[in-house]
Amino acid sequence: MVAWKSAAGEELLVTEICGIQFRNPVLAASGTFGYGLEFADLIDLNRLGGFCSKGLSIKPMKGNPPPRIVETHGGMLNAIGLQNVGVRAFVEEKLPQIRLYNLRVIANVFGFSTEEYVEVVKILNDAEGVDAYELNISCPNVKEGGIMIGNSPRASAQVTEAVKRASARPVIVKLSPNVTDIAVLARAVAEAGADAVSLINTLVGMSIDVYSRRPRLANLTGGLSGPAVKPIAVRMCYEVRKAIKLPILGIGGIATWMDALEFIFAGASAVQVGTANYYDPTCTMKIIDGLAAYCLEHNTRITDLVGAMYCH
Repeated sequence: MVAWKSAAGEELLVTEICGIQFRNPVLAASGTFGYGLEFADLIDLNRLGGFCSKGLSIKPMKGNPPPRIVETHGGMLNAIGLQNVGVRAFVEEKLPQIRLYNLRVIANVFGFSTEEYVEVVKILNDAEGVDAYELNISCPNVKEGGIMIGNSPRASAQVTEAVKRASARPVIVKLSPNVTDIAVLARAVAEAGADAVSLINTLVGMSIDVYSRRPRLANLTGGLSGPAVKPIAVRMCYEVRKAIKLPILGIGGIATWMDALEFIFAGASAVQVGTANYYDPTCTMKIIDGLAAYCLEHNTRITDLVGAMYCH
């Protein structure tokens, strides 16, 4: 299929999630798109459905020591360590520049206790130009002995409920795939009041240099992303769609419009593009064009395709 730009085609891509209208269902994923401004000279930010900021914490974080990224077959491992400028610097320095563009902004939020998540959200509540929050729950809770919040339905629900009470905007919970049954986790955050879920976050992996016999990452392990994880992510998206009625933002190895459609057919209302931004910064534009062309060819709106997979 040849993708082309068409006002009629792009009109067919309009999507609504949590009461927020997006011009299309193609968003850039957190951690791979910086603060959006880094891509301003590479693509037309005004054509994006939106983007998720780097994870924001109460205080600035330097992240892990290098090496922090390693290429793998069909993807990459990263152990950046949640490096970010901190929520206050984001509000004061980044948001004013981001507001110059006409795109939806989802602030990715994290903390090492429930109180930290709430504190970040309260600071963002007063900021202009943020449309929703995405909770990165793949963090250790230091107050509970380092338990990974996203691996525990109970801990995930506690964070979700507390943030929802404090939030002035819709709350999207980003689910960890490093669990036995992601549907159980999805139900827990849905019952706690989440407005939507995004999935999947990265899978924990490791790479070893056979000559030095040492891990290639200074952090020993890292998060696996890229095309290698897509079949797992699509399967989990389908499982979550069956388990809860909330909108889903699909993530994991999306690099083409066909990849995006797999997630949409499996139940995602929108998709987030991550690792592909590194090797093809224009991939989001190509995905938008491809989806528009598909909808024109099939005379359908993208919203009519959500969960439209045929099962026998």
